[in-house]
Amino acid sequence: MSAPAASRASVGGGEPWARDEFVRRLRGVLERRYHHLHPFNQRMHSGELSREELQRWVANRFYYQICIPVKDALILSSCPEREVRQQWIQRIIDHDGRPGEEGGIEAWLRLGEAMGVPRDDLLSQRHLLPGVRFAVDAYVNFCRFKPWLEAVASSLTEMFAPLIVKERLAAMLSHYKWVDPDGLQYFKNRLTQAPRDAEYALGLVTERFQGRAEQERAVAALEFKCDVLWCLLDAVERGPLPGTPR
Repeated sequence: MSAPAASRASVGGGEPWARDEFVRRLRGVLERRYHHLHPFNQRMHSGELSREELQRWVANRFYYQICIPVKDALILSSCPEREVRQQWIQRIIDHDGRPGEEGGIEAWLRLGEAMGVPRDDLLSQRHLLPGVRFAVDAYVNFCRFKPWLEAVASSLTEMFAPLIVKERLAAMLSHYKWVDPDGLQYFKNRLTQAPRDAEYALGLVTERFQGRAEQERAVAALEFKCDVLWCLLDAVERGPLPGTPR
């Protein structure tokens, strides 16, 4: 239940933002800090990565992929609302799949194989860089220890996910002809999953975070998630090539 309007205005350092202004500030974070602006992603989308760099990326990003259902399970474990849990659990299914039904993790394993990275290398985390592990673990712990609605706010990077997925899919098909196109199903799936997830999460955040202090915490949570994604790419960009000693 939302706090009364009079008390909401007094919680933070100013009057609550109207919904449109709140959404504008959330989108502003993504416009300034989402990882589509990272030099590594820009090089990827321009076709400038070497085979080894792309393999390093797909191998390290796999750690993020396998942690997504973990962080969503942590959000579920903290959420007291049955109706929200009924909606949020679909995210876990999307990534873990069901018995006999492929999910996003399996699709990413196929993506790795399409890029010449053996499945066993991904599953064993053979090429996982310390900086990537640190960044992803920080995100999982954020969702573990923060209030569940702040963790939901951090997921709003998905508002821009279709943008980067479209660029990435086009780049793979245009610039990296050596990548087997049959392995690109993960990106195609996210074109429909991410907008659905972002719309629901944005509705929760804008409906529940009515006080200015709460709204500012939501913006800070989204900034943190952008930092996680940026740090992940920093590590990948600077890390050793797969198979080389650290």
